[in-house]
Amino acid sequence: MKVCLKCKETFVSKNWVCPRCGSFPRKKNGYLSFLSEAVCAEQGFDSGYYPQLASLEEKNFWFRFRNKLLLWAIRRHFPGSERFLEIGSGTGFVLSGLHNDFPEMKIIGSDIYPQGLDYARQRVPDATFLHMDACNIPFEDEFDLIGMFDILEHIQDDQKVLNQVGKAVHENGGIILTVPQYKWIWSAQDNAAFHVRRYSRKELRSKVEAAGFTIVYMTSFITLLFPLLVFSRLAANYIERSDVPHDWTRELRLHPFINAAFETLCNLELLFLKKSVRMPVGSSLLCIGVKE
Repeated sequence: MKVCLKCKETFVSKNWVCPRCGSFPRKKNGYLSFLSEAVCAEQGFDSGYYPQLASLEEKNFWFRFRNKLLLWAIRRHFPGSERFLEIGSGTGFVLSGLHNDFPEMKIIGSDIYPQGLDYARQRVPDATFLHMDACNIPFEDEFDLIGMFDILEHIQDDQKVLNQVGKAVHENGGIILTVPQYKWIWSAQDNAAFHVRRYSRKELRSKVEAAGFTIVYMTSFITLLFPLLVFSRLAANYIERSDVPHDWTRELRLHPFINAAFETLCNLELLFLKKSVRMPVGSSLLCIGVKE
C-alpha cells in the first residue's frame, strides 16, 4: 500500500494522488520526490562522490565481492521475492547485479540524492527510482524484501529507519543489510565516508529485532583481508597529517594485480560462506531478518 506522507492515509492506487487529502508528490530532477523539510540523513554523504564511485565500482574487488555475497544471500533466503526496494541505491551497482540475476523482479531504487539516481537509472533503466528519505518511507506492507547496503551507518536515527522498513515490508518479508563492523577500527576513512558509527553484532541485532524482525542469518565478511585492513586503517591514523584531507579513493584505486589478488581471497571467503561457515570476524557485517 502507498502512504500519504501529509495525512498518513494508506491507499491502493496506480497513481500517487491521496484519496483523502488530494496531495501528491512533486518531481525533482525527473523523480517523484517524497522528501519532507526535515531530512534525517541530510548530512550522511557527499553527493559529489558519485562520479568517482561510478567509475571505480565495477572493477574494485570490494564492490564486486559484496554483490556476489548479496546475490547469493538473496537466492538462499528470498528466492521467491517479487518486489524489492533498495534504500540508498547510490549509482545502482547493486541493483544492476540484482536485475541481471532476477530479471522478473520488480525493482525500486531510492536515494535522498537525485545525482546518484541519474547513474542508477543508466545502469538499470527498467527499474523505478524515487527521491526519498529513509526516515519517511511512503509504503506500508508493500515489499517482499528491502535492502540497505552500507547505508545505515550514515544515518543519525538508524532505529527510526529500521522501524520504517519494518512497516514497509509485508508479513514474512525480509530485510537484508550490510554495515561496517567494530568501533575500535574507526579511522579517517570513516570520517571521509561520513559514517556516524560502526556496529557491533549485539547492537545491530538489537536494533533490527526492535524493528520487528527475527534474525535468520548474520555473519562477518571481509575476513581473510581483515588483518591487512586493520593494520592499514590504524597505521593511517598515526601517519596521516591532520591538516591534509584524507583521500577516501585510495583504498579503491588499487594496482590491478593487487586488486585481483584481493578478489581471489574474497572469492575463497565466499566459498566458505556457501558451505555454511559463518565468519567470526571481519570488517563488515551481513544481516538478514524476516518479519513474522
